Amino acid sequence: MEKIEIVKDGYRIILGFLIITLAVFYFWGIDAAIVPALLSCFFIYFFRNPNRPLPTDDSILYSPADGTVMNIEEFFDDEYLNEEAKKVTIFLSVFNVHVNRAPMSGEIKYQRYTCGGYLPAYKDSASFVNERHAIGLDNGKNRILVIQIAGLLARRIVSWVTLGKNIKQGECYGMIKFGSSTELVMPKTVEVLVKKGDKVKGGLTIIGRQIS
Repeated sequence: MEKIEIVKDGYRIILGFLIITLAVFYFWGIDAAIVPALLSCFFIYFFRNPNRPLPTDDSILYSPADGTVMNIEEFFDDEYLNEEAKKVTIFLSVFNVHVNRAPMSGEIKYQRYTCGGYLPAYKDSASFVNERHAIGLDNGKNRILVIQIAGLLARRIVSWVTLGKNIKQGECYGMIKFGSSTELVMPKTVEVLVKKGDKVKGGLTIIGRQIS
């Protein structure tokens, strides 16, 4: 069974709603306190971070997020790889774990934050229009691009890493608050092992395998 921790970015929100719950209960009673109490429980649930083992396989790319595979496509990536690539898009509902994990170990050779709008994360145009944060990882054998994309409810992308940092496969590197999507861009030589509609878990589900 996974040990559950709370992401530190949620402490202030959770504490704030717990204080509101106690204040409402003190002044107006238990009936009035039900709504803020439920919101407190939701935020505790939302900011959960399951403690998962760190995999160590350079030939495997693990899911960067919990959610549902929304799309798989081939295209030319001119942002980081500069070659023909494959992209797997994962949609995160408000009920999924929102912590993002590194699909492989490597050094962050590219990082870009882009301001944008807040279309629903399942819209195809969201990856071009919405607020997003991208990191490019390089381990000497493979290069990938991981993109966090804000959604309709998401209003902040959180990153805990900087350019030049080395991160381990499965390590948490950021999160998106309240509904979003995450894209994994890989070389065309990677064999994709998931299909549209599959449920995936960050750091546990194998997304692809390097075949050459």
